[in-house]
Amino acid sequence: MGGPAYSPGTLIAARDREWVVLAGSTPEFLVARPLSGDTELTAGLFPGEVRPATFPRPVISENLTEAGDNHAAGLLRTALRVGFTASTGPFRCLGSITVEPRLYQLVPLLLALRMDVVRLLIADDVGIGKTIEAALIAKELLEQGEARRLAVLCSPALAEQWQAELSEKFGLDPTLVLRSTVTRLDRELRADESLFERHPVTVISTDFIKAERRRAQFLRECPDLVIVDEAHTCVGVSGGQQRQQRHDLLRRIAEDRGRHLILVTATPHSGNEEAFRDLIGLLSPELALLDLDNPKGRERLADHYVQRRRRDIRKYLDEETEFPRDRQIRDAPYHLTDAYAQLNRKILAYARETVADGSGGALRQRVRWWSALALLRSVASSPRAAAETLRTRSSTAQAQTPAEADELGRAGVLDLASDDTMEGTDPAPGADDDELPDPARSRLRALARDAAACEGPANDAKLTTLITEVSALLADGYDPIVFCRFIPTADYVAEQLGQALRKKAKVAAVTGTLPPPERVARIEALTNEPGRHVLVATDCLSEGVNLQGHFQAVVHYDLAWNPTRHEQREGRVDRFGQRRSIVRAVTLYGVDNGIDGLVLDVLIRKHRMIAKQIGVAVPVPDRGGDLVKALVEGLLLRDQKPEQLTLDLGFETSREALDWESAAERESRMLTKYAWSGVKLDEVRETAEGARAALGGHADVARFVRASLSALGATIQPNGHGFTAQVLGLPRGAKDSLGLARESAADVRFRPDLPAPPGEHVLVRTDPMVRNLARHVLETALDPIPAETSPARRCGAIRTGAVHSRTTLLLIRYRFQLTMPGRAEPRTLIAENARLLAYRAAEPGRQWLPEPEVAALLHASPENVLPELARKAIERAITELDEVQPHLEMTAVQLAEQQLAAHRQVRSAVGAARRGLKVEPSGPPDVLGVYVYLPGAVR
Repeated sequence: MGGPAYSPGTLIAARDREWVVLAGSTPEFLVARPLSGDTELTAGLFPGEVRPATFPRPVISENLTEAGDNHAAGLLRTALRVGFTASTGPFRCLGSITVEPRLYQLVPLLLALRMDVVRLLIADDVGIGKTIEAALIAKELLEQGEARRLAVLCSPALAEQWQAELSEKFGLDPTLVLRSTVTRLDRELRADESLFERHPVTVISTDFIKAERRRAQFLRECPDLVIVDEAHTCVGVSGGQQRQQRHDLLRRIAEDRGRHLILVTATPHSGNEEAFRDLIGLLSPELALLDLDNPKGRERLADHYVQRRRRDIRKYLDEETEFPRDRQIRDAPYHLTDAYAQLNRKILAYARETVADGSGGALRQRVRWWSALALLRSVASSPRAAAETLRTRSSTAQAQTPAEADELGRAGVLDLASDDTMEGTDPAPGADDDELPDPARSRLRALARDAAACEGPANDAKLTTLITEVSALLADGYDPIVFCRFIPTADYVAEQLGQALRKKAKVAAVTGTLPPPERVARIEALTNEPGRHVLVATDCLSEGVNLQGHFQAVVHYDLAWNPTRHEQREGRVDRFGQRRSIVRAVTLYGVDNGIDGLVLDVLIRKHRMIAKQIGVAVPVPDRGGDLVKALVEGLLLRDQKPEQLTLDLGFETSREALDWESAAERESRMLTKYAWSGVKLDEVRETAEGARAALGGHADVARFVRASLSALGATIQPNGHGFTAQVLGLPRGAKDSLGLARESAADVRFRPDLPAPPGEHVLVRTDPMVRNLARHVLETALDPIPAETSPARRCGAIRTGAVHSRTTLLLIRYRFQLTMPGRAEPRTLIAENARLLAYRAAEPGRQWLPEPEVAALLHASPENVLPELARKAIERAITELDEVQPHLEMTAVQLAEQQLAAHRQVRSAVGAARRGLKVEPSGPPDVLGVYVYLPGAVR
């Protein structure tokens, strides 16, 4: 059987409209999308209902109802470009995403383009945009047909965030696969369907899918493209059973050498060399064996690894990226009140007695040890956390072995670098034990009553200090997030702050008691309230949730026993998208509560110093856990005063003790090598900027929306975050096209970028309101009888001093077939391009204008022109279209050659194969607009 009757890119007519044939069509069945470019209306057509079609040229009537001016031409051009979802350039995905990637964010995409199978570790600093970079690669692979399905593996706390990012910014429709959703998803399947075939894009809880039954199903049906977020939590078998299960799952996923795998983490190396090699070994087993002290070994790893600091990309290729200019850090000490100091002494005395008790064997001793440690942490946190811990059964009491008791104790009490996730770590850990004798249990109950009596500013100096610090931040224009270690502390702090601040600010608490969707909803409810805001949270919000749009400061109410946790907290506000040039971080610590001062000095301040030296946060090596245990042992077992404590490891508490200096040296060396991974970035900049120009940037979209709505009759009112369009006066057809109910609110609000509050729209090409507006402008302009209110026109004539002879501007749409090399076979794709061409009358023939002169015509100042003269000028220009057709077709060939060169340049710049690449014109060019400029008064 021969090929299809209509090749990809051909115009056809069916069902009372024109269509463009897409790749994947067969002689028996055509896949086509409307000529307007609306991919949402892509349909299947049978050959019997199809006939050939040609694109109609502009026409002009006696009364000039079809005529407009050069501004109408500009609107039509932008409406056309907004409708493009597939660029002819080498970055095909840029036409269908709402974000405009920074140039540095294209580097991981370029690394991916050099690989037949993408195996990449993205380890950029906190707040640079790793999610955008990973999703950009995924979108490109899906657009090019290199991947058919996508799965994102992440913690359940980050699943909603990933779903929102993929949906709002990348035009994907991800399905959440969580413990709470899988029953419903399974119920909706047909008998012959599987979950991961039914839903081609999924966001999956790693901890849910790693269970034996679900893991087997997932591995059978695993998509050909997988992104793993917080990948460092999936390696390091010493991290316990949870990590072992995650690592086994990823190892099985990675065994398919044809599967694309993208690993994402801000902490690829936590001081554990074996865990780091396990991580890079997932990309390719040979990487785990490299000698990374050897330049050749590092160069080999650089093919699969990119890691940048902010200073690497703050001003990159002359493009400024707005990160906060500075993070102001201050420590706020407090002294215990007499009542709280007495409570602290009683609890410390009880903890020392229980730890000194050697009865019951090794298991009971480990349970008592962790119960004592839990008491120390909770009493340092808040009186309510102390009371809750004293009343609650220890989390380690259920352990069957000393090792299991240590694993449970670490998860509930410590903040070590090997902690898997922030989920489930914020309840009060508990200190009660079923085997405690009655006198000991009575003693715990009495201590709990003493703790409860210390609530409130009168007896709680830490709370008083917090109220002072938060009030000062609010007075300086900062809305803070207050991070607490335990749920009871967060609830207590929120209650007390609410009473103290009263009308100064709205206060809300978000803790692990809320499922992830409700956390987001509570934050939105708080920030939608008018006035100032204070968010109190546990570390369930210290990762994954972007809070920089509403908050500018962080207060560490509880001192973390790992500085990485502090960095994660502060990273919620100190990141790309933060509008304040200076953010603040305040750390509260107790001078006389036993251990805060030591942890602050030995861990937190040294961490800050190293981060300042090399420009990136270096995680505490695994021996940081030994430090914390040594400090606590000194406090509990040897009755030492805090200032006398040293490590019981043969050396003083110092950076050398933590191997931090060597870690800092290694990180600095690795960051230098892996910042750009050998990509020839200067050669790529021109291509990236060309793609932006072809599709239109954010500024073009903003001008288009304002001008189009204004032309339709809306009143535009600027505001602090964009503008508001009063749309009551819009024509009925425009309201229907924009999805505005006729009785809807009078105002539609637009913001320049994400995030946008519910009910507001973003001035990006993929926002539904922007797309609907572009579709309305384009379709009304193409209507044979355009409405009087149509903002754009297909033809027009003006008189202007910007030209010295009759000049004709043409708006042309070109279609191209792209043949992309693939692993199995080449793939054919369809793309479009809009071009403005212009010529002036000259002897002999015509003189075609260079691009800068063509672009200037859109901004020419028009003068009045007689209607009869305008009509004759337009008719003449339309008649000349037959004469200029050869030049239009020659331009199509030139554009195809330029785009082919751009594809080859990018692939050459990243060392990728170029065989099989083709870009060819498809069908005759479409003349969308004809605009004549007549000489006017010279200005």
